Amino acid sequence: MKILPIRIFPDPVLRAECDLVTRFDAALSTFVNTLWNTMKQQPGGIGIAAPQIGISKQIAIVDLTKKQTATSPIFMINPKILASAVSRNCVVREGCMSLPDFTANVIRSETVTIEYLNLAGETIRHHAVGLEAICVQHEIDHLNGQLFVDRVSSLKGDVFRRKRYLKE
Repeated sequence: MKILPIRIFPDPVLRAECDLVTRFDAALSTFVNTLWNTMKQQPGGIGIAAPQIGISKQIAIVDLTKKQTATSPIFMINPKILASAVSRNCVVREGCMSLPDFTANVIRSETVTIEYLNLAGETIRHHAVGLEAICVQHEIDHLNGQLFVDRVSSLKGDVFRRKRYLKE
């Protein structure tokens, strides 16, 4: 089981727009498996994008099965948001494995319709609501070189240092 280290901001790979995936082969499946294994090893990890482990490709995973809001993870290749409910924005507190010391109040659409390719290269259209929609937007932002702190109204008022509790 291969696991790669999470890239931490200001690593430049986190600010790069990712390349489209054009080959659907065993190497892609192996990479997605590594991405999956890496995410599963992160405490509280519910999503990950390829640039977070140093690969500038349009690949991301959202897994809310632990939260019992989804029955299976979403493996997205070349995802794009087709529609969002602009009138139904919500402010949510987000964190990120690549900015481990901070959380922020971020405005996100509560519902989105996305289109992506699965591991077989087949087009999938999916309507995401609530936490799933928020996670999908967060991971797609990574693929476009954006971080959640880019979406705050005020760095001073909306970004917070994470509280770390020491184990005794």
